[in-house]
Amino acid sequence: MDFAGAYAPENLKFLMQGLYVTLKVAFFSIVFSFILGALVGTLRYARVPVLSQALAVAVEMIRNLPLLLIIFFTRFALPEVGLKMFQNAEYAAIAALTVFEAAMIAEIVRSGLLSIEKGQMEAARSSGLTYVQALWHIILPQALRRMVPPLVSQFISLLKDTSLATVIVLAELMHNMQIVAAKNSNWVIPVFIAGALIYFVVNYVLSLLAKRLEVRQA
Repeated sequence: MDFAGAYAPENLKFLMQGLYVTLKVAFFSIVFSFILGALVGTLRYARVPVLSQALAVAVEMIRNLPLLLIIFFTRFALPEVGLKMFQNAEYAAIAALTVFEAAMIAEIVRSGLLSIEKGQMEAARSSGLTYVQALWHIILPQALRRMVPPLVSQFISLLKDTSLATVIVLAELMHNMQIVAAKNSNWVIPVFIAGALIYFVVNYVLSLLAKRLEVRQA
């Protein structure tokens, strides 16, 4: 095992470039999936006729599909029907992660809203608020505080799931680790140790954040 050679400045720089892509894809996926998931979860909670049932079917379908399949479909199938932007591996990864994680977040949001006592909504409506006003000003703020820990945990999972995008040749951390390791057989173990430490540090920081938020909520 050649640790000195594996950890040469150019190799570490290449790994950091992969980490940058990983964090960028994770960031945009988190933002978009939260927006989409919150909207879908709220609509399911509101039980809008037909729409809620359609969204429930879509969410269950997506949640029960392998993420890898969704990544392949986004990268290779969608361009065949005219969506050429997904020939870009980065866009494809963000879109696939957004759709998959939004389905998970939608369930977290719906469960959070359902955890609020029904009397809260009844009291808000009796005070003259419309259903939407009561949901926005009374129910949602309380539910969001309860959603924070599971949402952070889901975002940690999302960050780890970015490694699956290596199959569509996205130059993220896992992809760059494989390239460096392929240069020299003596670098394989050192490079993957370094990659594991990088993933651990990033995810551990997010885990500490989740625990802190849980303590504050308690």
